[in-house]
Amino acid sequence: MRHSVAHFLLGIALIVGCRTSAPVANAPPPSPAGGPLSWEQTLAQQNTDATIYQHSSAEVYRLYQQCYELARIRLDANLALPRNLPPAVVVDIDETVLDNSPYNVKAAWQGHAFDPKTWNEWVLMASAKALPGALEFLRYASKQGCTVFYITNRNEAERNATIKNLFELGFPDADEAHVMCMDGSGSDKTKRRGRVMGTHTIVLLVGDQLRDFDEMYKDRSIDMGRPTVDANRDMLRDRFILLPNPMYGTWLDAVTGRTDSLKTGNKSTYLGKHAY
Repeated sequence: MRHSVAHFLLGIALIVGCRTSAPVANAPPPSPAGGPLSWEQTLAQQNTDATIYQHSSAEVYRLYQQCYELARIRLDANLALPRNLPPAVVVDIDETVLDNSPYNVKAAWQGHAFDPKTWNEWVLMASAKALPGALEFLRYASKQGCTVFYITNRNEAERNATIKNLFELGFPDADEAHVMCMDGSGSDKTKRRGRVMGTHTIVLLVGDQLRDFDEMYKDRSIDMGRPTVDANRDMLRDRFILLPNPMYGTWLDAVTGRTDSLKTGNKSTYLGKHAY
């Protein structure tokens, strides 16, 4: 079984090498033949299917296109509503406008889960590609008079590289005033959204986590958070576009039983990326 996993990951590494300019490790298989897997290697291999799906499937490619097509419809409808302030669109960055799946593929091939050091190295390269439909939608929003704000849980040390990455891809409003990194409130984006609402009407939000819309979705202690979704279905339908991301997120904490940590704000380290 481990031989087949190693060969499978080698094939994925070759696929990534053909698809992207991001570096792919020419490393040995995650563990010696017949040798024991570390807990980190086990977790990385368990996440392999999700990573491959995100990185390589035509299905995810189409899902992003479809979500951003819907985003344009919702944007047009919301812009037609009365408001007292100029309009803004708020987007997350990771797995929303920038594709980090090459980082996750490399980690899986090397037998590693998420690591802050290698993640920082990836971010500082400023080489992530735009996700399908993201650039076209935000350029459209800008032409309709919307200011774009990027609210991300990348940290302040990663701000300049993030702006460079967005700017070189041609994203509108890719500057210090509009890229809002993680601050003293941690991964909770409520205060940053509040600052935007002080000067603009947010007509649409886009993200790969429900928490990109509202922090109340952090609590998954009751039926994985589904009742909260149902209670706010109309608002989610009209104001929020949710993108696919099977690789990491608050949902992963919930399904692994870490609901208490979600309520107290202590982030799980189980394959967890700080950029939720």
